[in-house]
Amino acid sequence: MKKIVLIGSTGSIGRQVIEVVKRHPDEYAICALVTGSGGEAFEKQVREIKPKFCAVASVEKEKALSLAALDGADIIFNAAGGFAGAEYSLRAVKAGKRLALANKESLVCAGDIILPLAKKSGAQIIPVDSEHSAIWQCLNFDCNKPVKRLIITASGGAFRGYTEEMLKGVTAAQALNHPTWRMGRKITVDSATLMNKGYEVIEAHALFGTPYKDVEAVIQPQSIIHSMVEFADGAIIAQLSYPTMEIPVQLALSYPERRHTSLAHMDFTKAFSLGFEPLKKEDYPCFALALKCGQEGSTAPCVLNAADEEAVHAFLNGRIAFTDIFRVADETLQKLGVHNAADFEDIVQTDKTARGVAQKIILRLQ
Repeated sequence: MKKIVLIGSTGSIGRQVIEVVKRHPDEYAICALVTGSGGEAFEKQVREIKPKFCAVASVEKEKALSLAALDGADIIFNAAGGFAGAEYSLRAVKAGKRLALANKESLVCAGDIILPLAKKSGAQIIPVDSEHSAIWQCLNFDCNKPVKRLIITASGGAFRGYTEEMLKGVTAAQALNHPTWRMGRKITVDSATLMNKGYEVIEAHALFGTPYKDVEAVIQPQSIIHSMVEFADGAIIAQLSYPTMEIPVQLALSYPERRHTSLAHMDFTKAFSLGFEPLKKEDYPCFALALKCGQEGSTAPCVLNAADEEAVHAFLNGRIAFTDIFRVADETLQKLGVHNAADFEDIVQTDKTARGVAQKIILRLQ
């Protein structure tokens, strides 16, 4: 019986973790639930699951963070959204825990701090993002296996094929209408700008130790090929399934075993196509900006993420245009510059400062 601490239980990924546990009650038990803010959904989870521990981070932050290092827990599943999730990862790896990581901000913003700590403590980080889980699977669960190239796929988001002029008037409702995935609001907007794909390149670089020049992103509109790995001899291995997070979520719990899922089998007796398109940086300025920040390193990705979180929130609330998301992020980076973070507290302060700068830019754009 694996004991799980579930952080971010009321979000899209958190709810799917609970469904996996319900299907395999003899194998997994949730011993702690953590959510960012309370509410009826969390109260219902607590009543149904009856965990030994639970915490609402907005009112009991230290208790919530301490659960990421809970004695006796086998897996810390970090499904928290945004930069707020990074400190849970820090606490988990410090304690030498197995960390199922669905919070990409942990490595995008603080990878230089978290990864050395994981190596020192012996903590294992299991990727949950569908793209990184796909790569991990193609590498036979060995993040250190040498590769020639990592190929990360993208659907192209809600506005694939839109011109710059067409993008100026798009609404939040349109941005949230993702063609193949059903996700949280923030990540869905980041998928429309392809900022999220830039974050995924940064995360792949961190997780697998692959140079940026050997990490490529391509558009695969059907979202059936989740990512690919090319090896030294030119062989390419891909992981395929219908668009779902059920496989990477369950695999993060069952590793190194695989278990049955509720996913429909792919029917190869019926004709279907798998298309590829180049991901042109000039069509997706947020993606290009994220790549630039990743290559620059230091606190650049942290500043970018903070500005992006503020900008997406403003867009979803009708305060700025969709195309202003890039403008807010780019201007914030120009105003702040970057530096080498001394420790995690430095990262936290950088995030706070960047948010303040971004908020002033948003006020000016309204």
